[in-house]
This record gives sequence, C-alpha cells and structure tokens, in this order.
Amino acid sequence: MAPRNQTPTAWWQSPVNLLIACALGIMSFFLLTEHTAHVLGALPYLLLLMCPLMHLFMHHGRHHGGGHSHDRGGEEPRR
Repeated sequence: MAPRNQTPTAWWQSPVNLLIACALGIMSFFLLTEHTAHVLGALPYLLLLMCPLMHLFMHHGRHHGGGHSHDRGGEEPRR
C-alpha cells in the first residue's frame, strides 16, 4: 500500500481532544466556584513557582554558548 499524504489537523478538530478540553473546562469551573478559598490561598505559591518556569521557558532557544561578552562587537572604544 502506498502511504497517504495526510495533513495535520488542528487539536480542536479531534473528538478526543475536544472532549478533554471540555472536561478540563468544566472541572476548572467547579474548582473555582466550590473551592475559591483554596485556589486563592495557593496564588502566592503559584506566583513564586511562575518565576523559575518563566525563566525556563522564556530563555529556551537562546543558546548562551560561551561566557557573556560585554564588548561592542569590534567597535573602537569611546573616548
């Protein structure tokens, strides 16, 4: 059999992924409405956790090979 050329579909077009997204939305709604005090109590810890995660994901792709060089890229120094 010859392989078929399939184009990738968006995540919301898959019935399973759509069902998972709806279930997560419903669970989030009930978590927020029934356990607001618990969710608000966890916010300071979530903010502290967000800092290292932002550094991890925002510096992704910035390959800092050697040391950090602070020169002017070959320009003559200013006087």
